Amino acid sequence: MTSDPALSGLTGSIIHDEIVPARAPWLHHVAAGEVLRIVDLEGNQAVDFLIYAAADDAERYSAQDTVAAQGNLFLRTGTMLLSNEGRALMTIVDSAVEYHDTIGGACSCESNTLRYGHHTKSQHACVDNFLEANLTEGRGKRDIVSNINFFMNVPVEEDGTLGIVDGISAPGLTVDLRAEMDVIVVVSNCPQINNPCNGFNPTPVRMIVAQNANA
Repeated sequence: MTSDPALSGLTGSIIHDEIVPARAPWLHHVAAGEVLRIVDLEGNQAVDFLIYAAADDAERYSAQDTVAAQGNLFLRTGTMLLSNEGRALMTIVDSAVEYHDTIGGACSCESNTLRYGHHTKSQHACVDNFLEANLTEGRGKRDIVSNINFFMNVPVEEDGTLGIVDGISAPGLTVDLRAEMDVIVVVSNCPQINNPCNGFNPTPVRMIVAQNANA
C-alpha cells in the first residue's frame, strides 16, 4: 500500500479526510484532543479560519487576546489560539511554514470594490463563505470576527503599513492544530484573485482530522 505523505506524523486514527474545493466554505466540529491538519495541496493558498466553542458559540477566536498573550502579531508553532474569554481554543502544534497571519482579515465584496474597483463587486469573497457555513448552525454576520489566515503572508512595515504579498507556502506544506476544547471550525478557502495571497489562482486544500492517540 502506498503511504500518504499528507498523513505523516499524525499518530491517531484518521476520522475525517476531505478536499475543500477552491473558493469553497467548510465547517467541522473538532473534539478536544483531536488534531486538525490543513494541507496546502498546490501551494500559496490562503485559508481563512474561525473557531467557536462548541459548548457556547458566543465564545470564539479572539485575535486581540491571542496577539496580546504572545506579544507577537504572527502565529507560529506553539501559539495558543485564545477565545474572547481568554481560554485556549486550539494550539498550533506543528507548522511547516514559519508563520501565519492574524491581522489581514477576510476579503468581502465591499473591500474588493474599495480596493480593486466596482467591477469586482460580484466576485465571491471570504465573508460570503463564512456566512454560508455559519448559517447552517444559526450564526449570522454579527458572529464573523477577525479571523486567522493560514499560509498568508502579511508583512508589517516599519511605518506600520501592511502588505499582502506572495505567500511563503509550497505544495504539500501543512499546519497542525490541536483542539483544547470541543470546537467548531469554519473555513473559507479564500477565493481572492485580485492580490497575491493565492498566487492569483485559488486552489483546493485538504482537511484531515486525527483522533487523539491517547484517547
